[in-house]
Amino acid sequence: MTRSKLDRTLRRTYVVLGVILAISVAAKLAPRIPGLEGTQAARFATDIYDYLKDMSLVLVTVVAAYLANVFQKRSKFIERLEEEWRGIVRTKSALFAFCEKANPSPDDYLAAFCRISETIDNMRVVYANVGETDELIGLYPYAPLHDMRRALQTIDPAKGGVSPEERKLIRDAILQAFYALRESFLVELDIGEPDNPIIPHAARRRKQPGATRRAQRLKEKQAATYTSHPAPRRAEIDELLGQLRTREEPA
Repeated sequence: MTRSKLDRTLRRTYVVLGVILAISVAAKLAPRIPGLEGTQAARFATDIYDYLKDMSLVLVTVVAAYLANVFQKRSKFIERLEEEWRGIVRTKSALFAFCEKANPSPDDYLAAFCRISETIDNMRVVYANVGETDELIGLYPYAPLHDMRRALQTIDPAKGGVSPEERKLIRDAILQAFYALRESFLVELDIGEPDNPIIPHAARRRKQPGATRRAQRLKEKQAATYTSHPAPRRAEIDELLGQLRTREEPA
Protein backbone atom coordinates (compact mmCIF):
# COMPACT_ATOMS: atom_id res chain seq x y z
CA MET A 1 0.00 0.00 0.00
CA THR A 2 2.09 2.90 -1.31
CA ARG A 3 1.34 6.50 -0.38
CA SER A 4 -0.19 7.28 -3.77
CA LYS A 5 -2.43 4.21 -3.59
CA LEU A 6 -3.48 5.17 -0.08
CA ASP A 7 -4.34 8.69 -1.24
CA ARG A 8 -6.43 7.34 -4.12
CA THR A 9 -8.26 4.99 -1.79
CA LEU A 10 -9.03 7.78 0.67
CA ARG A 11 -10.22 10.08 -2.12
CA ARG A 12 -12.59 7.41 -3.43
CA THR A 13 -13.89 6.84 0.10
CA TYR A 14 -14.46 10.56 0.62
CA VAL A 15 -16.27 10.83 -2.72
CA VAL A 16 -18.59 7.92 -1.90
CA LEU A 17 -19.36 9.35 1.54
CA GLY A 18 -19.92 12.80 0.03
CA VAL A 19 -22.34 11.41 -2.55
CA ILE A 20 -24.27 9.51 0.10
CA LEU A 21 -24.42 12.60 2.31
CA ALA A 22 -25.59 14.74 -0.60
CA ILE A 23 -28.32 12.21 -1.46
CA SER A 24 -29.49 12.10 2.15
CA VAL A 25 -29.64 15.92 2.36
CA ALA A 26 -31.53 16.14 -0.93
CA ALA A 27 -33.93 13.41 0.18
CA LYS A 28 -34.50 15.16 3.50
CA LEU A 29 -35.27 18.52 1.87
CA ALA A 30 -37.24 17.21 -1.14
CA PRO A 31 -40.68 17.20 0.60
CA ARG A 32 -40.19 20.87 1.49
CA ILE A 33 -39.36 22.03 -2.02
CA PRO A 34 -42.26 23.96 -3.58
CA GLY A 35 -43.94 21.88 -6.24
CA LEU A 36 -42.75 18.54 -4.83
CA GLU A 37 -44.70 18.54 -1.58
CA GLY A 38 -47.20 15.69 -1.53
CA THR A 39 -46.04 14.25 -4.85
CA GLN A 40 -44.84 10.74 -5.59
CA ALA A 41 -41.28 12.06 -5.92
CA ALA A 42 -41.44 13.56 -2.42
CA ARG A 43 -42.66 10.29 -0.95
CA PHE A 44 -39.91 8.42 -2.79
CA ALA A 45 -37.31 10.85 -1.42
CA THR A 46 -38.67 10.35 2.09
CA ASP A 47 -38.33 6.58 1.69
CA ILE A 48 -34.73 7.00 0.54
CA TYR A 49 -33.93 9.20 3.54
CA ASP A 50 -35.52 6.71 5.94
CA TYR A 51 -33.54 3.90 4.35
CA LEU A 52 -30.25 5.77 4.60
CA LYS A 53 -31.02 6.67 8.21
CA ASP A 54 -31.76 3.06 9.06
CA MET A 55 -28.61 1.88 7.29
CA SER A 56 -26.32 4.61 8.66
CA LEU A 57 -24.90 2.41 11.40
CA VAL A 58 -24.16 -0.38 8.93
CA LEU A 59 -22.60 2.10 6.51
CA VAL A 60 -20.37 3.61 9.17
CA THR A 61 -19.29 0.15 10.33
CA VAL A 62 -18.44 -0.99 6.80
CA VAL A 63 -16.48 2.18 6.02
CA ALA A 64 -14.61 2.00 9.34
CA ALA A 65 -13.69 -1.66 8.75
CA TYR A 66 -12.57 -0.87 5.21
CA LEU A 67 -10.38 2.04 6.30
CA ALA A 68 -8.94 -0.01 9.16
CA ASN A 69 -7.92 -2.68 6.65
CA VAL A 70 -6.40 -0.04 4.37
CA PHE A 71 -4.34 1.53 7.15
CA GLN A 72 -3.27 -1.89 8.39
CA LYS A 73 -1.90 -2.70 4.94
CA ARG A 74 -0.16 0.68 4.89
CA SER A 75 1.39 0.01 8.29
CA LYS A 76 2.71 -3.40 7.23
CA PHE A 77 4.08 -1.91 4.02
CA ILE A 78 5.93 0.78 5.97
CA GLU A 79 7.38 -1.87 8.29
CA ARG A 80 8.69 -3.85 5.32
CA LEU A 81 10.02 -0.66 3.75
CA GLU A 82 11.89 0.34 6.92
CA GLU A 83 13.33 -3.15 7.26
CA GLU A 84 14.50 -3.09 3.65
CA TRP A 85 16.11 0.32 4.14
CA ARG A 86 18.00 -0.88 7.21
CA GLY A 87 19.27 -3.77 5.10
CA ILE A 88 20.38 -1.34 2.37
CA VAL A 89 22.27 0.76 4.91
CA ARG A 90 24.02 -2.31 6.32
CA THR A 91 24.90 -3.36 2.78
CA LYS A 92 26.40 0.04 2.00
CA SER A 93 28.50 -0.16 5.14
CA ALA A 94 29.69 -3.67 4.25
CA LEU A 95 30.69 -2.61 0.72
CA PHE A 96 32.41 0.52 2.05
CA ALA A 97 34.38 -1.55 4.56
CA PHE A 98 35.41 -3.98 1.80
CA CYS A 99 36.66 -1.13 -0.38
CA GLU A 100 38.70 0.28 2.51
CA LYS A 101 40.61 -2.96 3.05
CA ALA A 102 44.08 -2.91 1.55
CA ASN A 103 44.18 -6.64 0.82
CA PRO A 104 40.68 -8.13 1.07
CA SER A 105 40.46 -11.89 0.92
CA PRO A 106 38.16 -13.91 -1.38
CA ASP A 107 36.02 -14.64 1.68
CA ASP A 108 35.65 -10.90 2.30
CA TYR A 109 34.49 -10.42 -1.28
CA LEU A 110 32.09 -13.34 -1.05
CA ALA A 111 30.52 -11.93 2.11
CA ALA A 112 30.13 -8.48 0.53
CA PHE A 113 28.70 -9.89 -2.70
CA CYS A 114 26.20 -12.08 -0.82
CA ARG A 115 25.13 -9.03 1.18
CA ILE A 116 24.32 -6.93 -1.90
CA SER A 117 22.69 -9.91 -3.61
CA GLU A 118 20.39 -10.51 -0.65
CA THR A 119 19.47 -6.82 -0.52
CA ILE A 120 18.57 -6.83 -4.21
CA ASP A 121 16.37 -9.90 -3.84
CA ASN A 122 14.73 -8.69 -0.62
CA MET A 123 13.29 -5.78 -2.57
CA ARG A 124 10.78 -8.28 -3.98
CA VAL A 125 8.83 -8.29 -0.71
CA VAL A 126 8.38 -4.50 -0.94
CA TYR A 127 8.01 -3.50 -4.59
CA ALA A 128 7.16 -5.20 -7.86
CA ASN A 129 9.13 -4.45 -11.01
CA VAL A 130 8.17 -1.30 -12.87
CA GLY A 131 6.13 -2.16 -15.95
CA GLU A 132 5.82 -5.83 -15.05
CA THR A 133 2.98 -7.78 -16.70
CA ASP A 134 2.02 -11.41 -17.19
CA GLU A 135 4.28 -11.47 -20.27
CA LEU A 136 6.99 -8.92 -19.40
CA ILE A 137 9.52 -9.02 -16.59
CA GLY A 138 9.57 -5.27 -16.16
CA LEU A 139 12.38 -3.10 -14.80
CA TYR A 140 14.01 -3.36 -11.39
CA PRO A 141 12.54 -0.54 -9.26
CA TYR A 142 15.86 0.75 -7.83
CA ALA A 143 18.70 0.44 -10.32
CA PRO A 144 21.37 1.97 -8.01
CA LEU A 145 21.48 -1.31 -6.08
CA HIS A 146 22.60 -3.08 -9.26
CA ASP A 147 25.13 -0.29 -9.85
CA MET A 148 26.56 -1.03 -6.43
CA ARG A 149 26.76 -4.72 -7.32
CA ARG A 150 28.43 -4.04 -10.67
CA ALA A 151 30.98 -1.75 -9.05
CA LEU A 152 31.79 -4.37 -6.43
CA GLN A 153 32.31 -7.07 -9.05
CA THR A 154 35.12 -5.06 -10.67
CA ILE A 155 37.34 -5.46 -7.60
CA ASP A 156 36.94 -9.19 -7.13
CA PRO A 157 40.27 -10.42 -5.64
CA ALA A 158 40.08 -13.45 -7.91
CA LYS A 159 40.52 -11.16 -10.95
CA GLY A 160 43.85 -9.84 -9.75
CA GLY A 161 45.25 -6.94 -7.80
CA VAL A 162 43.50 -3.58 -7.63
CA SER A 163 45.33 -0.30 -7.11
CA PRO A 164 44.33 2.03 -4.25
CA GLU A 165 43.11 4.59 -6.78
CA GLU A 166 40.81 2.06 -8.46
CA ARG A 167 39.52 0.89 -5.10
CA LYS A 168 38.78 4.49 -4.08
CA LEU A 169 36.94 5.08 -7.37
CA ILE A 170 34.78 2.00 -6.77
CA ARG A 171 34.08 3.18 -3.22
CA ASP A 172 32.96 6.58 -4.48
CA ALA A 173 30.78 4.94 -7.15
CA ILE A 174 29.07 2.81 -4.49
CA LEU A 175 28.46 5.85 -2.31
CA GLN A 176 27.08 7.83 -5.25
CA ALA A 177 24.64 5.02 -6.06
CA PHE A 178 23.62 4.84 -2.40
CA TYR A 179 22.97 8.58 -2.16
CA ALA A 180 20.86 8.47 -5.34
CA LEU A 181 18.88 5.57 -3.89
CA ARG A 182 18.37 7.33 -0.55
CA GLU A 183 17.03 10.45 -2.24
CA SER A 184 14.12 8.54 -3.80
CA PHE A 185 13.63 5.56 -1.51
CA LEU A 186 12.90 7.52 1.67
CA VAL A 187 10.23 9.74 0.06
CA GLU A 188 7.66 6.98 0.61
CA LEU A 189 8.18 7.14 4.38
CA ASP A 190 6.75 10.68 4.70
CA ILE A 191 9.65 11.76 6.87
CA GLY A 192 9.13 15.20 8.38
CA GLU A 193 11.44 17.71 9.97
CA PRO A 194 12.05 17.36 13.74
CA ASP A 195 10.16 19.73 15.99
CA ASN A 196 13.31 20.49 18.00
CA PRO A 197 16.29 20.17 15.65
CA ILE A 198 19.88 20.97 16.61
CA ILE A 199 21.17 22.70 13.50
CA PRO A 200 24.36 24.54 14.61
CA HIS A 201 27.65 22.65 14.62
CA ALA A 202 29.53 22.12 17.87
CA ALA A 203 26.28 22.04 19.84
CA ARG A 204 26.55 21.44 23.57
CA ARG A 205 24.32 20.71 26.51
CA ARG A 206 22.55 23.82 27.75
CA LYS A 207 21.46 22.56 31.19
CA GLN A 208 23.75 23.05 34.16
CA PRO A 209 24.60 20.40 36.78
CA GLY A 210 22.30 20.37 39.79
CA ALA A 211 18.69 19.76 40.75
CA THR A 212 15.77 21.51 42.43
CA ARG A 213 15.62 22.08 46.17
CA ARG A 214 12.86 19.48 46.45
CA ALA A 215 15.12 16.86 44.85
CA GLN A 216 18.04 17.83 47.09
CA ARG A 217 15.89 17.52 50.22
CA LEU A 218 14.63 14.14 49.05
CA LYS A 219 18.22 13.01 48.47
CA GLU A 220 19.27 14.11 51.95
CA LYS A 221 16.27 12.40 53.52
CA GLN A 222 16.98 9.12 51.76
CA ALA A 223 20.69 9.34 52.57
CA ALA A 224 19.87 9.76 56.26
CA THR A 225 17.63 6.69 56.11
CA TYR A 226 20.39 4.55 54.58
CA THR A 227 22.96 5.87 57.07
CA SER A 228 20.80 4.88 60.02
CA HIS A 229 20.73 1.24 58.88
CA PRO A 230 24.05 -0.59 59.38
CA ALA A 231 25.37 -2.74 56.56
CA PRO A 232 28.42 -5.02 56.16
CA ARG A 233 31.59 -3.13 55.14
CA ARG A 234 29.50 0.04 54.76
CA ALA A 235 32.39 2.39 55.48
CA GLU A 236 34.67 0.80 52.87
CA ILE A 237 31.95 0.66 50.25
CA ASP A 238 30.86 4.26 50.91
CA GLU A 239 34.45 5.43 50.59
CA LEU A 240 34.88 3.57 47.30
CA LEU A 241 31.64 4.90 45.80
CA GLY A 242 32.48 8.40 47.02
CA GLN A 243 35.80 8.31 45.19
CA LEU A 244 34.14 7.08 42.04
CA ARG A 245 31.52 9.84 42.19
CA THR A 246 34.23 12.47 42.67
CA ARG A 247 35.98 11.32 39.50
CA GLU A 248 32.79 11.79 37.47
CA GLU A 249 31.99 15.24 38.79
CA PRO A 250 32.73 18.06 36.34
CA ALA A 251 35.85 20.06 37.08
